[in-house]
Amino acid sequence: MTNIYFVRHAESDFSVHDGETRPLTAKGRSDCRLVTEFLSDKGIDAVLSSPYKRAVDTVADFAAQNNFEVVKIDGFRERKSDSDWSRHHAHFFDFIKHQWADFNYTHSDGECLADVQARNIAALNDVLAVYKNQNIAIGTHGTALSTIINHYENTYGFEDFMEMVNIMPWVVKLVFVGNECIEIQKINIFNK
Repeated sequence: MTNIYFVRHAESDFSVHDGETRPLTAKGRSDCRLVTEFLSDKGIDAVLSSPYKRAVDTVADFAAQNNFEVVKIDGFRERKSDSDWSRHHAHFFDFIKHQWADFNYTHSDGECLADVQARNIAALNDVLAVYKNQNIAIGTHGTALSTIINHYENTYGFEDFMEMVNIMPWVVKLVFVGNECIEIQKINIFNK
């Protein structure tokens, strides 16, 4: 079996609009200790991440304490948002709801959820081939992770996404036999 622990990044600083370089807030940096504590007894063999700063920084403390390099995988990056939309746009959540209703919908130059899902599942399949029967931690993002869950649990939709949207960091464990996902466990590490 291969155990994948997807770690959605800790709270990030939305005053920085560039998705690639957006840092964690002070609370986010502090909450990374919860990630380190959670992963400490999981027998992790490798630490991977989206290349985006907030995702890397969320798993970096655990990686450093356990002498792992954080391997950045571009396929795990977050959805490319439409340049004319942001989290603070008045109709942002209507836009997100529309994307969940139609995985091929995008407003202008951003990615639709079908593209995000295909890219993330391709990256995950590569990981499953390289790290077969190992325990892997992967720094990721809310939308990217939600599309992965949806791929294996097709009832996971907009309402589920909205339930986790403010949980940062958040962990989802996927258990695989070969490329078959046999278990999904959603873990709120704030609830001990």
